Amino acid sequence: MKDFLRNGFPAFIKDSRLTASVIIILALSLLGSIVAMIMNPLFGLAMVLIFILTVAFTVYGVYVLAGNANSFVVSLSYRIKRSEQEAMIKMPLGILLYDEDRQIQWVNPYLQLYLKDDDLIGRTIKAVDPDLNKLIDESLAAKTAENQTVNWDNHQFEMVVQDNLGVIYLLDITRYAEIEDKYNNELLAIGQIFIDNYDELSEAMHDQELTSMSSYVQNTLSDYAKKFNAYLKRIDEDHFLLLVHMQDLAKMEEDKFSVLDKIRQETSRNNTPLTLSIGISFGSSSITELADQAQSNLDLALGRGGDQVVLCQPGKDVRFYGGKSNPMEKRTRVRARMVSQAISELFKEADRVFVVGHANPDMDSVGSGIGVVKIAQLHNVKANFVLDVNKTNYDVGRLVVKMQQSNEDADLFIAPKDALEKVTDKSMLVMVDHSKYSITYSKELYDRLKNRIIVIDHHRRGEEFPENPMLTYVEPYASSACELVTEMIEYQQPSSGKRVLTDLEATAMLAGITVDSKEFSLRTGTRTFDAASYLRSIGASSTGVSELLKEDIDSFLERTSLVASLKIINSNMAVMCGPDKKIIDPIVTAQAADTALDLENIEASFAITRRTKDIVGISARSMGGINVQVIMEKLGGGGHLSNAATQIKGVTVEEALAKLTDAVDTYEKENE
Repeated sequence: MKDFLRNGFPAFIKDSRLTASVIIILALSLLGSIVAMIMNPLFGLAMVLIFILTVAFTVYGVYVLAGNANSFVVSLSYRIKRSEQEAMIKMPLGILLYDEDRQIQWVNPYLQLYLKDDDLIGRTIKAVDPDLNKLIDESLAAKTAENQTVNWDNHQFEMVVQDNLGVIYLLDITRYAEIEDKYNNELLAIGQIFIDNYDELSEAMHDQELTSMSSYVQNTLSDYAKKFNAYLKRIDEDHFLLLVHMQDLAKMEEDKFSVLDKIRQETSRNNTPLTLSIGISFGSSSITELADQAQSNLDLALGRGGDQVVLCQPGKDVRFYGGKSNPMEKRTRVRARMVSQAISELFKEADRVFVVGHANPDMDSVGSGIGVVKIAQLHNVKANFVLDVNKTNYDVGRLVVKMQQSNEDADLFIAPKDALEKVTDKSMLVMVDHSKYSITYSKELYDRLKNRIIVIDHHRRGEEFPENPMLTYVEPYASSACELVTEMIEYQQPSSGKRVLTDLEATAMLAGITVDSKEFSLRTGTRTFDAASYLRSIGASSTGVSELLKEDIDSFLERTSLVASLKIINSNMAVMCGPDKKIIDPIVTAQAADTALDLENIEASFAITRRTKDIVGISARSMGGINVQVIMEKLGGGGHLSNAATQIKGVTVEEALAKLTDAVDTYEKENE
C-alpha cells in the first residue's frame, strides 16, 4: 500500500473519465453516510464504517488491477519480441545484414542453407557469392520500390534490398513460380488452318487424285500435330481446327512452323502446289474470345496472301511466320464480278463518294482512284478523288494538268479541305492502293467516315486495318490497284453509247499498272495482261503512258546520284543512302531501288532517304528470292514480298541504315 501511495495511481487509472466515475461513487457514499448520521447516529455510524471499507477495498482493487495489467503487458511484450526473434531465425525468409563495404554482419539460419558456407561473418558478399552480389547491383540500379523477382542458386526468389539499412530479404517463391509456369504452359491456344487454293486445284482433279491430295494433307498435318502434342480436327475439306498448349506452341514457333514449307515443296513436285494459312490465338481464358481472335488471325493471313502463320493474342502485337513465297493467283472472275456488283450497290446508297489514295500518291494510286470515281459516276452518284493538285509528283502533276484541260474531267479532283466541307453522314470513303490509316492521304476524312469505308488494295494486309469496312477487296497477288479496278470496270453495265473511261483515264490506269509491275516484269500474271489488254481496247495509249511517265531532268540526276552511293551488303543486297539533310521525293527513292535491281548479282535493294525533317523512308525491292516485306515489317512497314517500304521517325539516315542492317541480319538468321 505504501508503494501504491508513493507511486500514485497507475497510468490507466489517471484517465479523466474513470477518475470522475470513482469520485462520484465515493461522493455519493459519503453523502449517504452523512444523511444517515443525521437521521440516526447508530445507523450513520454503520454507514461511515461501510464507507471506509468501500474506500479501502476500492483502493486495494485498483492496486491489484494495476499489477495484473502490468504483468500482462510485460508478458505480451516478451512474447512478441521472442516471436520476432524466432521468426527471423526459423521462418522461410532469408535475411542478411551488411555494412557500407558490403561485408556480411549477420545471416539468419534459413539463408545460411543457401550460402553453404559456415564462415560468412566479415567477408564481402561478392567473395561469398558473386551471383548474389550481381543481383543486388541490378536491384539497386533498377531504382524501384517494387519487389524484384530473381533467379539465384536454381531457385526463384522475391528480393528486397534496403541499401540504406544494409538489409537484404529473400523469399523463396520457387514452388509458386512452378505453379504459375505450369498454369501458363498449359493455357490453351486455338488455331484455324486453311488450305489456300484447295478449290482451284480440286476443280481440275479426278476423284482419285483429289482423294490422294486430301489424304496427304491430312496425314502431314496429323503427324505435325502429333509431334507437338496438339489436337487436330478436320472441319471441312479445306479447313482444320488446332488445339495446343502454350508450351507446345512455343516449340512450334522455334520450329518456325516447318509444315508450311514441307507441304508447299512436296506438293509443288507433283504439280499441285498447295499452301496453308494458319491463324492462332492465345493468352485469354475465354474460349469464345480465343476462337474469334483465331478467325481474325486467319483472315489476316489470307489477306496478306496466304502461305503463312499469324499469331496474336487479343490486344497484343502480331507475329508472322512464313510468307516466303509469292502469293499464287487465286482470285477468280466470279469474285471480281461479285465485288463489282457489290460496290455498285453500295454506291447507290451514298449521296457522295470520296476516293482517297495514300500519302504522296503515285500513278497506281491516282489511276485506280480515277477508275473508282468513274464507276460511281456511272450510277449517277457524285464522286471525287481527294487530291491537292498543287502538291503532286511530276508524273501525277502531268496527268492532273491534262485532265484539267479536258472538259469531262475538270472537276474530278477535290482538295481535302473542300471534301471535309461537303461530306455528310451518307457519304462513303473508298481507300485505294492502301489500307493503313497512318499513310492515308486525308486522315481527317478517314476519321469522319471511318464507319463507311471500302478498301481496294493489292498490298498484303497488315495489323493496321480499318475496323469495320463495308467492303474489302484486298488481293496481294495482283500487280496493282489499277488491275483490280480495271476488272471491276469490265463488269459494269453502262447505258448504250456511254463510255466508262475516256482515253486519257484509261491511259492513266494503264500507266498505274506499268509503274507497279515495273513495265510488266514483276508481280505480273495472266490477269495483269488481260487488264492491260482491256484498257488498250477502250482507248489507252502506250505512247500516252510513256509521256505521263517521262522523268524530269532534276529527278533523273537525283536518282543517278542516289544510285551512285550504292554499297553491297550480305553479298547480294544493295543499299543506297541519300544525304541526311536533303529531302528526296519518295518516287525518286523507289525508282533508285528499282534501278539497282537491274545490276548483276543484286537480289534485293534498299534506298534510304529523308522524307521530312523528322522522318526517314526506306524503299525495298527484290527479285522474289528475298522477302523484303518481312524485312520492312521488322522496321514497322510492310508491302509485298518483292516491293515494300517503311518510314522511321526521329532518326538520321545513318541510324536508319543501322536498323536496316540489323533487320537484314535477323532475317538471314531466321532463314538459314
